[in-house]
Amino acid sequence: MPRQIVTTIITTPLGQLVAGATSRGICLLEFAIATRLQQQVKILEKYFGTTPIAGKSPFFGVLRQELKEYFSRKSQTFSLPLDICGTTFQQKVWTSLLAIPYGATTSYSEQALSLGTPKAVRAVAYANRNNKIAILIPCHRVIGKDGAMTGYGGEIWRKEYLISLEQTRNMEMPA
Repeated sequence: MPRQIVTTIITTPLGQLVAGATSRGICLLEFAIATRLQQQVKILEKYFGTTPIAGKSPFFGVLRQELKEYFSRKSQTFSLPLDICGTTFQQKVWTSLLAIPYGATTSYSEQALSLGTPKAVRAVAYANRNNKIAILIPCHRVIGKDGAMTGYGGEIWRKEYLISLEQTRNMEMPA
């Protein structure tokens, strides 16, 4: 039986996020970038067998509060349950992202090595690219081997901001 997905808009210092939830947890947290959002919603529709609709979820209030605390540096963790959809490999990659400490970064090659798949760097990068739950599953903490800011679906400037937010004490908000 399909799981209903309800959505809402959350405003953050980095712009609007579209959040989606099932009865099991958050299944979507994506920056409101039309083409990327459309791709992620198509994947959710196929996986869950339903079309997301605007609505209410008990998870949304907690999500708003935890994001507010994250962006104001009052919290470094999230407590919400996640309803993750993806292949077994993608889920393994996304779970490994949760182990990257707040304020730390790793490279795609280091992530592949930690998963026991050192030659699967591109597959790991592709899985990160398909992460549907931005910030909560911190794919922004993965950077190029040379330290370059690469491969972030929410746009590189947001990735830079999130890393800087986690690594510095005082920072100006983006213009």
